[in-house]
Order: sequence, then structure tokens, then C-alpha cells
Amino acid sequence: MPNRYKGSDLSKKIKRSVEVLATADGHCMRFDAMASPCEILVAGSDLKLAQTLGQLVADEVWRIEDKYSRYKTNSVCSIINNSSGQSIAIDQETFALLNFADTCYQLSEGVFDITSGVLRKVWCFDGSDNIPNEANVQKVLQNIAWEKVQFDQQQITLPANMELDFGGIGKEYAVDRALLIAEQLTSLPILVNLGGDLAANKPRQDNTPWQVGIEHPGFIDRKPMVVSLLSGALATSGDAKRFLLRNNIRYSHILNAKTGWPVAQAPRSITVVAPQCIQAGILATLALMQGENAETFLSEQEIKFWAIR
Repeated sequence: MPNRYKGSDLSKKIKRSVEVLATADGHCMRFDAMASPCEILVAGSDLKLAQTLGQLVADEVWRIEDKYSRYKTNSVCSIINNSSGQSIAIDQETFALLNFADTCYQLSEGVFDITSGVLRKVWCFDGSDNIPNEANVQKVLQNIAWEKVQFDQQQITLPANMELDFGGIGKEYAVDRALLIAEQLTSLPILVNLGGDLAANKPRQDNTPWQVGIEHPGFIDRKPMVVSLLSGALATSGDAKRFLLRNNIRYSHILNAKTGWPVAQAPRSITVVAPQCIQAGILATLALMQGENAETFLSEQEIKFWAIR
């Protein structure tokens, strides 16, 4: 068991906090963000560095969460969604994310669409058998149309009754930003893990790879699969906890933005390795959207992946 440091570096007066633990070859900094347990591993014995690193990284992840979460009333996402068709000023960071979302939309031929979050109004993936009727799905589909969103480096105009949801790219973007922040502080080996989406800058100090456990969604009898990661990023997408079940048919939370319905015959889980986490994440999601052709799609990308059916 790692040793817990009890220090005054983090006040109990605030809800958000970072926990610093000693590990066999360094430190582990833990915190919660984006509805996920998060941790930063650094291969170094300097406690002060670990505390500073953990706080800087956590602050950056929390900044991104506060800025792009649709659950935060003052977030950029919420301001855009409540704009009633009026133009809203945006910064370079938001423009870059919108550009990436547009690329994903084009690559997927419209199946991936960050305006499709409104489908949550008819789909609630709580493990029940509550399947919406086609009429309600079609009604919501009228407000899914990325091609109607207008934006440039200065502003965005979102038609009334439409919404943006950065959930499909936000956490992976935060992983990449967190690693970049960490690398500005130290050249030591670092692994950033935000709820299973992760990235490493280099191998551990003895030049061995990081060992990463991948859970098998819904398969209680299977132990987590351990994969080795020297550097780069890894992201997983699947329906482990978010699905519906009726008449022995499992409905995944991965929705086709063009039809409004779950993608059929997709793997239960896909894990992808890529240079950056935002790339790994979108490739995993795009693969799931291929349904029965998911593995073929990934093989054509010539990247390392694991698929569980």
C-alpha cells in the first residue's frame, strides 16, 4: 500500500483537492474531475515537486471542466447553448476544439456530431428497458445539425433550440493538456490518467513501460487486461455502464447522430493507442460507430487497438 502524506498543502475548505501518495518509484497524485477518478504518476522522489505538479495538473483539468461542461451554468458551453441564435465571442482554444469537432463530423460523414447531445432528452441509458418511440426520436433529430453551426476565430452562432456538447472530446483534450503542463515543470517520466483515458511522455525511469489495466465492460468473470505503454496515449470507449436492455437486445449509449438510434452490432468496448489522447478517443468512438465493421476500420488506420465483443 502506498504511504499517504498528510500535509497542509491542500485546504479542506475547498471541495476540490489533490491527494499525494508515495509509490514504489515515485508519487501518485489523485483528484476527481469530469465525474471520474483521476491520477498523475511521476517517477521521482521529490515530494514538493509531486505536490506542485499534482496541483498544476488538477487546476488545468478543472479549468477545462469548468469551461466546457454543459453542467456548469457559467461555462462557455452553456453560454453558447443559451444564446438563442445570437453570436457569441469565442477564444482561440474554443475555436480549435470546434475545428476538431468539425473534422470529426466530416470524417464520420455526420455520424459524430457535437450537436447530438440533445438526444439525451429521449434516451436515458440507465440499464432499464425504457426505449423511446420513433416519433420522439425524430422530433429531437430536428435540432441536430452541425452544418447549421457557423463559427470562425472570433465568434460562433448556434441556431435556437440547438445545443453543443463537448463531452465526446473534452476529457481526452484535458489529458493532452495535463501532460503538456506536467512536461513544462519536469522532464521526469509521467503518466496522466483521467478516468481510464491516459497519456505518458516516456517510459519509466528503468526504461520499462507503464502497465495499464483495461476493464472488460460487463464481464464480471474477466480480470482487467494489462497492456504496456512506453509513451503516447490510450483511450477506451464502450457501453460498460450506459446501456438499455429489452428483449435480450442491448442498446448502447453510442448513438448515430444521423438516425438518433444506437449503433448496432458494435463491440462492447474498444481501446485505441495513438500519439495524443484526443486522437485515440475519437478513433475509438468512430470505430464503435462502424458497428460490425469496427475492427476493420481500425485495422485500416494501422494503429494498435483492442476490441471486446
